[in-house]
Amino acid sequence: MKIALGPVQYYWSRVTMMQFYESMRDAPVDILYLGETVCSRRHELRLPDWLEIAQMLADAGKEVVLSTQVLLESGQDLATMRKIAGNGRFQVEANDMGAVHCLDGKPFVAGPFLNVYSRPTLEILAGLGARRWVMPLEMGREGLEQLQRDRPDGMETEVFAYGRMPLAFSARCFTARHRNIPKDNCQYVCMDDPDGLLLRTRENEPFLVLNGIQTQSALVYNLLNELRDMQDLRVDILRISPQSEHTAQIAGLFRQVADGSLAGREAFERALPLMPAGPCNGYWHGKPGLEQLVA
Repeated sequence: MKIALGPVQYYWSRVTMMQFYESMRDAPVDILYLGETVCSRRHELRLPDWLEIAQMLADAGKEVVLSTQVLLESGQDLATMRKIAGNGRFQVEANDMGAVHCLDGKPFVAGPFLNVYSRPTLEILAGLGARRWVMPLEMGREGLEQLQRDRPDGMETEVFAYGRMPLAFSARCFTARHRNIPKDNCQYVCMDDPDGLLLRTRENEPFLVLNGIQTQSALVYNLLNELRDMQDLRVDILRISPQSEHTAQIAGLFRQVADGSLAGREAFERALPLMPAGPCNGYWHGKPGLEQLVA
């Protein structure tokens, strides 16, 4: 099993981002996804900067994939997506069907937002060039088992195994709305919350996290206890979503469990103090996503 680090979903400063990826050179991860997938107004890093980081990580022996933006809102967004698709050096994760068609039959990764829930959909994407697909966040073990039985030859399967789950995208920026400022003059307030802005219910329970135009789960999806199950299902890659602190330690725990040197339950307990919020795994078990069940 390989360990992948998904794209950073939050808005961090240029220095923070550079330091983060420098630290990932020696982290126990095999694959890194790079790029801005949430909001094009986040411009601390441009495409040439991402390519520079990609080359640095590739030189360190990592597999690098460039991720496209999920929700395209302007001609400039479209132009950037086309440049990523035509970069000519690194594989691309397509997060919408426009990116799939721009890749024009080149090998690519079918991102989790393409909503692959059936065998015919997976076969269509394979015919268009997909060599890896990322399971949708809401899909559970049962649905994955069905697709794994008949997945196309040469297709890898990747599962989002750790992190706050990106649940929805909107043309409206809820972080700016929270500050009573317009989206077009957002003053980049996302940068004030390196792990997103937590929303609580009236009963003071964690509910959701605002991350610009993206809405995330408040709880952290953690499938450390389910790794043996995923190995039985022939999952090839585990995806960890970066957080502002302890990402390398979390990746190390997944690496140890995948290698069989640490039990999933013990790794899960060690991960709890490293997480920005409590755990959940409901979707994997076919239950509401915010539930935490025993494997």
